[in-house]
Amino acid sequence: MTHELDRKPAVPFDLRKMTQARVRLGRFGAGLPTSAAQAFLLDHARARQAVWSEVDWLSVRAGLAGLELEIIEVESQAPDRATYVRRPDLGRKLSLQAAERLTGIRSDYDILIVVADGLSASAIGTNAVPLTQAIVKRLSALQLSIAPLVLASQARVALGDPVSEIAGARISITMIGERPGLSAADSLGVYVTYAPRPGTPDSRRNCISNIRNGGLAIDSAADGVASLVTDMLRTSISGVGLKDAVARLSHD
Repeated sequence: MTHELDRKPAVPFDLRKMTQARVRLGRFGAGLPTSAAQAFLLDHARARQAVWSEVDWLSVRAGLAGLELEIIEVESQAPDRATYVRRPDLGRKLSLQAAERLTGIRSDYDILIVVADGLSASAIGTNAVPLTQAIVKRLSALQLSIAPLVLASQARVALGDPVSEIAGARISITMIGERPGLSAADSLGVYVTYAPRPGTPDSRRNCISNIRNGGLAIDSAADGVASLVTDMLRTSISGVGLKDAVARLSHD
């Protein structure tokens, strides 16, 4: 029998070192310490700025120039940021002018990459260029043909579907600024879809999220995208059925 005196004292640890969530903030009287309250206000301001700021597309274009891929800019049917935030449906549809801009794309590519602003300009400005470079490097090593890069403004994830249909791409890779939270305002998400077409349900997409400094590293995310692409080309499936399809191939 173990007596109370024989028990070893618990090893002290600081929860704050294990998570970026707001834990063990302390208190000052009935409220938060000043430092915690100010940190909350700062993170809230960063989240608002990420949503309402515009992406510096000139800087993004300059960063991607070394890939020697044509770059095409498109926009959704949301005419401005306020409409985009309030009307997600318009962010999923190409404007007529954007659709015309895409008509000259050759229609037999393996991969189409869309860089979409989404809900965080900060995520695109910080992470989109290095992630695109890393993905293109890996897919080129697989000898896959890559369509012109598409930069999409006021865009939701599904905007990549009509773009891919026009380009005749087998797989779309849409990277997008994720909705900022109070722990991170610069998180990037990547959605990979096989045979994307307008009306494709989200259940047919595979997502890699939280790509940022302090989250998932760029190289790890690019490796994950390349792995998904390889599996999709083997199975002709994406989304919730991909894992089972890969498992069936492994058993055959």
